[in-house]
Amino acid sequence: MTTAPITQVVAMHGWAGDSRAWQPWEQLAAERNWTFSSGERGYGQLQPQQPSWHSSSTQRVVIGHSMGPHLLPAALWPQATAVVLLASFAGFIPPGREGKGPRAALRGMAQRLESGDTTAMLRDFFRQAAAPHPVGALPPGPLEQGLSPEGSQRLLSDLRQLALINTLPEGWPQGVPVLIVEAADDQIVAEASRAQLRLALPEATVWTLHHAGHCLLEPDLPQRVMHWIADAHA
Repeated sequence: MTTAPITQVVAMHGWAGDSRAWQPWEQLAAERNWTFSSGERGYGQLQPQQPSWHSSSTQRVVIGHSMGPHLLPAALWPQATAVVLLASFAGFIPPGREGKGPRAALRGMAQRLESGDTTAMLRDFFRQAAAPHPVGALPPGPLEQGLSPEGSQRLLSDLRQLALINTLPEGWPQGVPVLIVEAADDQIVAEASRAQLRLALPEATVWTLHHAGHCLLEPDLPQRVMHWIADAHA
């Protein structure tokens, strides 16, 4: 008698987000009898936590948005059997002259955080991340309940780390199915950085969503990704 595989999905939000963004994804996973767990950086009032694999799971899927894959513990990666990268990157700042703009943007954001202009800076960031959709279309985030002092420091620390990321996360699994979902109108991750990720993962499946921004707010995307995960393990 063959034992049915047990699928676990681990998800991680990106910079300035929180785990509540995964609620629609968690519901879809539950409909398939998959286990779903998400990491939390704790920028707002939610407590930080890192997900881990259940010992019983046999199909282990990582879904990460933007910086999310780089915020997961390295020990998680070698056991992954499939990966979904949502508006993500291997290196946030592209090499050469193309990196000048993103580097200056990060420096300006850090200065605003250090000066206490956190709320206004995040609102500007969320407008860019949501575009071309209105900012009101974004899922709940840390600003709604207010940032904690520790969360504000974590925001700044992660922002500084973002400037240093130049490769795939440590422990990256080799030879597993990978889905890259990128946004044609992404105002956060530069096209050069998106191209760099495609070059780093030449065997990956790539979906380019037109008229979509960094937060990939297309309502049917979670369902489409769940279908891809099921097919990847078929």
